[in-house]
Order: sequence, then structure tokens, then C-alpha cells
Amino acid sequence: MKKQQRVLTGITTSGEPHLGNLVGAILPAIRASNQPDTASFLFLADYHSLIKNTDSDLTHTSSLEIAACWLACGLDPDKVTFYRQSDIPHIFELAWVLSCLTSKGLLNRAHAYKAAISDNEQQGTKDLDKGITMGLFNYPVLMAADILMFNADFVPVGQDQKQHIEMARDIALKFNHHYGELLTPPEAQINEVTGILPGLDGRKMSKSYNNTIPVFANEKVLRKSIMKIQTNSLEPGEPKDHENCNIFNIYKAIATESEVLDLKKQYEEGMGWGDAKNVLFENLNEFVSPFKQEYEKIMKDKNFVESVLVEGANKAKEYSSPLMKQIRESVGIKGF
Repeated sequence: MKKQQRVLTGITTSGEPHLGNLVGAILPAIRASNQPDTASFLFLADYHSLIKNTDSDLTHTSSLEIAACWLACGLDPDKVTFYRQSDIPHIFELAWVLSCLTSKGLLNRAHAYKAAISDNEQQGTKDLDKGITMGLFNYPVLMAADILMFNADFVPVGQDQKQHIEMARDIALKFNHHYGELLTPPEAQINEVTGILPGLDGRKMSKSYNNTIPVFANEKVLRKSIMKIQTNSLEPGEPKDHENCNIFNIYKAIATESEVLDLKKQYEEGMGWGDAKNVLFENLNEFVSPFKQEYEKIMKDKNFVESVLVEGANKAKEYSSPLMKQIRESVGIKGF
């Protein structure tokens, strides 16, 4: 029998579910979980949310919303290991072990840290580390612990997260060099279509940029969000460039191949931006409708969501407990 490949995906609980979560992580992960050769580990990255968010109510509410989104989209708890990051203390113990092996120079090269340094430089701040927390600086180590705790073979990410998977590989290899082959160096799995979905302003759709399209908002809010998508000043009747269009790139993540070709033709014929946004709204509203109905039902049953996550944490610990025991012994943390 072919060995199962372990695939791991997490979503940070720092806001309501958005389209980037849905098409970039949730739906692909659920489809993969239905493959007999795949063992899926799917989690709520609630401790990661503390890096950029100090609103405890937001973190708590978002955890429920993200969990309900996974379940509404078809996640089967019997087929996957579905858990809250905070319910697995072994992850944080491993993060400390890994941080003792990770060079500061490696973390200095992390994109998020370098971007924060650059922002301070541009603002003329003398202290280039001003406002940068150790949470942000150590983010790649905690992400590595998330992955390595379950020896994931593959981690589906956007192109912007590829560096973190490469860091996790480096950290795993360094650990194995010193303490034995206990950790699996992971590989990034990148979807070129939905890997980086543009937001309303053209940057990656992200809660950090406040440029998301909330998938479970009512139709009025959904339409209003789509109408905010930035476009250029080309008038109706003028041919449009579909390749560099935010509307088009969002549309192709949810539409069929024939629908994408049809919209491309309309762009070439000079479709107006307002009409293009209406096409996106109508298609997206229909796309999320069945998920939305299930989501609203699940959100009313917190006990069900909690029971699923508690059971998932117990299942996750069946993997993390024996590995953490081996790791402790390998580094010399053991009884006499």
C-alpha cells in the first residue's frame, strides 16, 4: 500500500473568513483530504494571530468563524485531523527547542521582518526595530514547529509564504544533523492560480491590509466590497488588459474555464468596469451561497464546533505526544 502523504494547512484567526482563505486554502485542502493517499492536518492558528492583533474578542470570535467556515465547506472531521493550535502544547515546546537551533541571521532574512525594518527606514526612524515584537521576529520558528510537529510532507502556501517553508526545511535539517532523523523537511505546495489572490487594492488579499472580500457577508456588503476593487481609468468601449486586472484575477479563481474565456472576450471588446464587477458579484454570490447557508447554521451551534475541535486536538496529540517524547530524549531532556 502506498504511504500516505501528510499535508498541513493553517489559517490565522485574526478576522472573518475571506475569499482568499476560501479558494487559497480551505477548498483545496478539503479536496485533498478526500484523496486516499493524503493524511490532512488542518488547524486554527490562533496563537499566530497575537502577532498583529491585541483585540482578544476578535481572536476569539474569529476562531469560531474560521472553524465554522472549514466545516461549512465540507471538512469531514473523521477524514482529517482538525484542531486549534493552542490546544497542542507540544507545538510550543518544540518551538523553543527549534529556536535554540535557529540562527538569528536566518530570521533576519525573513520577509516580514525585513519589511518592518524597511518601513522604519522610510519613515526616518532611528531605531530600526521600533514597533517590532519578538512574535513577529520569531514567527518563522513557530510556523516551523506547526509543520514539523506533525512531520508534514507538503504545506500548501502562496508564493509569499514559500520562504517560511524553506526555513522550516533548514531548521529540520539542522535538528536532524545534531539529534538524529526525527523531523521531516517539508516541501511547499504552491497553486499558481489561487496561491496569491489579489485584494481590493491589488496587493495580496489579507486581513493585515484590510483589503479582503468577506465571503459570508450579506449580499449588500458583498456587492459593496466588490465595487471597491481598484481599476484603471479606461472607459467602456476601450479594450481592457485581463492579465493585470484585479477583478479578472479574482474571477478566474472561482469561475469555470469557459466562463473565464467568455469574460476575457468581453474585456477585449471593451467591457466597462462596472459591468465586470457585476459579473464578478453575481458569480461569487452564487459560488458561496451553499457554503453560506451551512455556515449560518453552524455558527448557531458553538457546542458542536467546540466538540469537533476538542476531538481533533485529542487526535492530533496521538501524533505529537510520542514525537515530542522522542525529541525530549534526543536533546537530553529525560529522567534518570
